[in-house]
Amino acid sequence: MVDYSTMPQHKILCVDMKSFYASCAAVMEGLDPLSCYLAVVGDKEREGSVVLAASPLLKKEFGIKTGSRKFEIPNDPRILVVEPKMGLFLRISTEITRVFHRYVPKEAIHVYSVDESFIKVDGAAKLWGDAKTIARKIKDDIEREFQLPCAIGIGPNMLMAKLCLDLDAKQHGIAEWTYDDVKTKLWNVSPLREMWGIGRRVEKTLNGMGIFTVGQLARYDLELLEKKFGVMGNQLYYHAWGIDLSDMGAPIMEGQISFGKGQILLRDYKDEEEIKHVILEMCEEVARRARTHQKAGRTVTLGIGYSKDEFGGGFHRARTISEPTNVTMDIYQVCLELFSENYSGKTVRQINITLGNIVDDTELQMSLFDMGASKRRNLGYVVDRIRHKYGSGALLRAVSYTSAGTAKHRATLLGGHKS
Repeated sequence: MVDYSTMPQHKILCVDMKSFYASCAAVMEGLDPLSCYLAVVGDKEREGSVVLAASPLLKKEFGIKTGSRKFEIPNDPRILVVEPKMGLFLRISTEITRVFHRYVPKEAIHVYSVDESFIKVDGAAKLWGDAKTIARKIKDDIEREFQLPCAIGIGPNMLMAKLCLDLDAKQHGIAEWTYDDVKTKLWNVSPLREMWGIGRRVEKTLNGMGIFTVGQLARYDLELLEKKFGVMGNQLYYHAWGIDLSDMGAPIMEGQISFGKGQILLRDYKDEEEIKHVILEMCEEVARRARTHQKAGRTVTLGIGYSKDEFGGGFHRARTISEPTNVTMDIYQVCLELFSENYSGKTVRQINITLGNIVDDTELQMSLFDMGASKRRNLGYVVDRIRHKYGSGALLRAVSYTSAGTAKHRATLLGGHKS
């Protein structure tokens, strides 16, 4: 049993902009985001282009959602297909954050993503009313000024606010959960992947352990969970009890930090050398993200997804190396080994690379058997500074100028999409 009297008792709002990109595009077209049929796709000229966002009605009535392909959108005159305007979307997101500033200081706001933010409203009751009243004011302000719909979950910590949003507020607009709601509302959740922080692979493992509901997870033996999942097992257990001790701005799954890059390719890749070119470009981006946070990692994961023409499938493999790294070619070498050992020669359409088992870059030890390691590490930081000053396309590897390369094109995009 958990003594909730010793747990955080904050009032935290989790604000989610409903189908943000699609809603913004709808308003720009003079349409109601909740009653129109609209899809935002990466490139209207490519039938295989990915759907970046779909309006609620398009999702509900046609089953088109984020990740669908353009060719899956029915030929219906009611459906409008548009391309993203990322620069405008980001500006709108910034203006929405300014709305939050009316009610709380900037230190009480954590922008979690372009369309989702956490707001701690502790102490604001005397000015604006209780948490639900503040949530209603924020919701009304956004709908009146931007014509955009949103949902707001309220909880005593970031995790509970997020769970309340996903499992309750998205259906009702505004909802509030307290610790008293854990057993009655959270524990009944099944399948497990409906709970934030549990993906399909973790769900499958938990199912194999006889755990099918959040309540069963909460009542499972903590030592066995830690033995199976390590630190993640500890967090899974306490999250099932609604416990989250992270501060505002910290990742909810603190301790599970990794740096990754996933890419759905614009065409099928069959030639092994072309696939390796893209893997190298992606290793460069993963290494850059790690260096940006002054981090390095020991576990490299490579995921390869095959084309639908090959009936899907693929593989997902990881390897842990002896010394942490954030050097592009070190990560690439591990990916090449995993690729060589597991690739079956099929057509590739999706690649994912992750660097995990993270430590601070300052903890790296120099090896007597690799005197050039320090120079390679420093070179990465020099390249990062040049790209930061002159743009991501200022320095590119030669493979990016081949027909297989994607980095040259992506350097012209904003957030991976047209600006």
